[in-house]
Amino acid sequence: MKGYEVKRISTRHQVMSSMNGRILFITQWKYDDALVQTYTLPYIRIITNITSSYPYLITMKEGSKSTTIEKKNGVIVIQMPSGKRLLYMGWLLNFLKLYIISGRKNIRLIHAWCTTAGTIGALLKLLDKRKTLVIDSFEPHAEAMVENESWRSGGIKFKSLFYMEKLEAAIADHLIFAAPGMENYILKKYKTQVTNFYVKPACTDLDMFSDKYMKDEALMAKYCLQDKIVCVYAGKFGGIYLEDETFAFIQSCDKYWGDDRFRFLLLSNVSEEYIREKISKFSIRQSVVIKLFIPHSEVPSYMGLADFAICPVKPVESKKYCSPIKNGEYWAMGLPIVITPNISVDSDLIRNNHAGAILEGFTDADYKNAIKQVDSILQGKSRREVYTLIRPLAEKYRNFGIAENVYKKIYGQIS
Repeated sequence: MKGYEVKRISTRHQVMSSMNGRILFITQWKYDDALVQTYTLPYIRIITNITSSYPYLITMKEGSKSTTIEKKNGVIVIQMPSGKRLLYMGWLLNFLKLYIISGRKNIRLIHAWCTTAGTIGALLKLLDKRKTLVIDSFEPHAEAMVENESWRSGGIKFKSLFYMEKLEAAIADHLIFAAPGMENYILKKYKTQVTNFYVKPACTDLDMFSDKYMKDEALMAKYCLQDKIVCVYAGKFGGIYLEDETFAFIQSCDKYWGDDRFRFLLLSNVSEEYIREKISKFSIRQSVVIKLFIPHSEVPSYMGLADFAICPVKPVESKKYCSPIKNGEYWAMGLPIVITPNISVDSDLIRNNHAGAILEGFTDADYKNAIKQVDSILQGKSRREVYTLIRPLAEKYRNFGIAENVYKKIYGQIS
C-alpha cells in the first residue's frame, strides 16, 4: 500500500503556452458551500500561482433569477441560478449562458470539478474542440446513486449521467482521479482506456486544521466536555452516508464507556426533528448528542474538542474511488477514525497505521470491536500523544503539495 502518489502517464494533450491565460472553472456548488471554500478555491489559488491566469469560477445560487458576476478574492465569480424549478430547461439555459461567456472571453481552457460539472465541460468541448478540458476529482457518480438507492439502474437519470461520464472519460484532455484505480473502472465500465490521468486526494489546509485548536478550554466548559470521551462527525446522513447504523454505533459507545462519560458531537445542519427521531429509536439519552451547525471557519475549534471521529460512508463498490474530505481534516487534527471497509485508500491507511478502526459490519459485536480498537489507542495516552501518532497521515497523504505537483504537470507550460 503506497497511498496516494502523483503519477504522470502520458505526455500527450499538453497545455500549450499560446493559450490566453483565462481559465473557466466549473462547479455545481454554491459559492458559500464548504466544497467551494475548502475544496475549490485553494486549488484555484495554486493553479493561478502556477499559470498567472485570470480565473473565472462558475458557482450556483438559489432560485432561478438572473446570473450575477463579481470579483471575490481575485477570482471572477459567476453565480448562475440553480434552475431547479425549470428542471432540464434551467440546465439548458445555464449551459447556453456558459457557452456565450466562454466565447466572449475567448476561454480555451476549462477545469471542471467532479463528474456533474464535468458534463458541462465535455459539452462545451464538443462544441469547440480547440478547448482543453481538465476534469478534477473524477469518480463514479451515476453508479454511486444506484448503490445508495437514490436512483434506479434503469432510470433516465442514471442512464443520462452514466453516458455523460463515459463521454467525459473519452473526451477530457486530462483526468484527475480522487483515488488510485479509477482507470481500471473506466476500462471495465466505459470500455475506454485512458492514459492521460493523475491521482490527487482531497487535500487539507494543515495550518487551519492543527493542534492550536485542540481542546479549547472555553468550549470544553461551555459544553461540559471535561472528562468526557468525545466522538465527532462533520457531515450528512442519507445518500452515501449511513443513518441508523451511525446511531446504533453511538448507542454502543455510550454503553461501552458508561457512567455518562461519552458524547457525540455532530457538526451538521440536519434538523432537530431528525435527531429526536433517531435518539428515540435507539434509546440514546438526549445529553449524549450535541448537534451544532457552525461556519466552516470555526470547524477546527469544535473538531478539536473530540477524541476520535467517524466516517460513516456506505461501503459500496464505487466508494473505492472517492476521497472523503473530512478524513484529511480529522487526521490533521490528530483524530483516530472509525471507518467502513474499502473507502478510497483511507480504510487501508487506517488499518495499516493503527489510526482508528474498521467497522466490518453492523452488529453489536462489530460496533463493540471497533470501539475497543479506538479505546486501545486512547487509553494511557494524552491527547497530545494521540495527535502525534495520527497527524503524520495528513501531512503525508493530504498536503496541498500533492495538488501542486499535479497542477504543475498539467499547467506548467502556460506562460
